[in-house]
Amino acid sequence: MNPDTLAPLIPVVMFGGFFAWLIVRALTKAHAAALKARSEAAGAGAGRAELMAAVEQLRQEVAELAERVDFTERLLAKTRDGVGKLPAGEGRMGST
Repeated sequence: MNPDTLAPLIPVVMFGGFFAWLIVRALTKAHAAALKARSEAAGAGAGRAELMAAVEQLRQEVAELAERVDFTERLLAKTRDGVGKLPAGEGRMGST
């Protein structure tokens, strides 16, 4: 090949390679950003499942506490009505 015909191709190849490298770099960054967004979205879904489990546990605990309060209110209502009072003792004092 004649070196005179190759001389104009050198700048074309250099500039073409430079712009090809810029395009590949931009596409790589875009692909990396898309992968990062996907992984964050998947992580948010797992975090949401944990949050829902915690909320369900809190609901169960509140329901148990409500049952305990109802039971306590019933006991207090019985003692106010006179039902459930202890019988009077014989008046003994401690042993001597």
